[in-house]
Amino acid sequence: MGCFTYIIFGSCKDVTIATTAIMALMVHDYAVITPDLAVLISFLAGCTILVLGILNLGVLVRFISMPVITGFTMAAACTIGSAQINNLFGMKSPSNDLIPAWKHFFTHLPNISLNDALLGVGGLIFLLLMKQVKNIPYGNKTFWKYISLSRNALVVIFGTFLAYQLSRDGSQPFVITGNITAGLPPFRPPPFSTIVDGKELTFSDMISTYGSSLASIPLVSILEIVAIAKAFSKGKIVNASQEMIALGMCNIMGSFVSSMPVTGSFTRTAVNNASGVKTPLGGAVTGAMVLMALAFLTQTFYYIPKATLASVIIAAMISLVELERLAEIWKSKRMDLFPFAVTYFTCLFWSLEYGIICGIVVNISFILYRSARPQIHLEKKKVSNYEICFVDVKQRLDFASAEYLKERVVKFMSGNRYDVSLIVIKGEEINSIDYTVAMNIISLKEDLEVLSCDLVCWNWNIRAAGVVCRLNGDLCCLFKNDHSIEEVVNNYYLNLQRKNESSIDTVCTSTS
Repeated sequence: MGCFTYIIFGSCKDVTIATTAIMALMVHDYAVITPDLAVLISFLAGCTILVLGILNLGVLVRFISMPVITGFTMAAACTIGSAQINNLFGMKSPSNDLIPAWKHFFTHLPNISLNDALLGVGGLIFLLLMKQVKNIPYGNKTFWKYISLSRNALVVIFGTFLAYQLSRDGSQPFVITGNITAGLPPFRPPPFSTIVDGKELTFSDMISTYGSSLASIPLVSILEIVAIAKAFSKGKIVNASQEMIALGMCNIMGSFVSSMPVTGSFTRTAVNNASGVKTPLGGAVTGAMVLMALAFLTQTFYYIPKATLASVIIAAMISLVELERLAEIWKSKRMDLFPFAVTYFTCLFWSLEYGIICGIVVNISFILYRSARPQIHLEKKKVSNYEICFVDVKQRLDFASAEYLKERVVKFMSGNRYDVSLIVIKGEEINSIDYTVAMNIISLKEDLEVLSCDLVCWNWNIRAAGVVCRLNGDLCCLFKNDHSIEEVVNNYYLNLQRKNESSIDTVCTSTS
């Protein structure tokens, strides 16, 4: 259903809508309870995404940094790959979680099925080698590219054929997928209540079961489709809000045919791109082939070995472990490894939902900290033989940093009150300020008067200076533009000298 819906609402010609391994992992715990929970979360996620898209909130995706996305993707890949390690060697695992899966694997090593292990490991090696075939420097590059793209299909076809041939004598050397119900699901509204173990779950009960997944599943869906659309847009601008509307409609319509949440599929999109599709209408071909497979090939799916499927999944997950991305982060800005690490380890050892939320919180905390602690350089400077305190603000000021600027200046002057009598705040980088900053500038002026100091704001943007002037018109004289720093300092001390002389004359006149 997603393939056909995206044709109408989507904007990227290459994107293919489908289930993904990451989405399956996030929905797995609910599908185990009852498939109805997986269908309902598809409807709810679709509604959430659609509303966000209609409100043009695609810009929210920009608040999720690459280190957070990388940490989430790598953790999901490790978890999904670990969940398949037992299937790769022909064993059943009681859990798909990271630690239980590996614990079961090592404690049941004697139970490994040799046939499944050979098929699974052999398939995995073949897939990893075939991925590099496209880089062969000789021969027909287009041929090698398509051979590389078809590697998953080749492995599955070979494994299925082998399992079928070896089972013709009545024995089955591999653990196979088993029965898959043929046909298409009925078109009906998503379930807003269900029965589990003879107990009815109302809509509110189902909602409470999801917890944080009500937010994380839509978020991850949006991240995947926007990232894929950008990767294949080839220089075109991707309208994130339009993609969100398309994805929301895909999930809503999918819930009417018992679909789990869907999003953009990177592998299928890559095949689409390599096939040379020109419009989103190419999704109709993909959808039609899926429908035909459900109608006519389910008996063939019965013989697909689980070890073969595990090798396909693990190979796909290996490509998502981008160690080179970590090297890039290390070389560019090592501090960005912290949100990556928080996201990665929280996703790995707690849950994907909370992991990405923790990563976003850490990332936003960095932004808020930088906003609250702007780069401010204070130094004593000699200008035209006068000692001044020169304050260079390197970034914009807002309410979070207003008190910090005041504290830094007052603290500096408290230790230099007998050496300096003029503070000059350079404002070339300050494009605008808010009410809180303006009030702190006024308060700073008053505090400096107590310390027998004066304040001058040099080269401030007119819009920023106007906020202070509208609050207190008497302080417009603080702002000096269109002058060099030497002229500003000379004029200040010249005016100060005139005031002092005027005061002396006044005192002398009154005395006489």
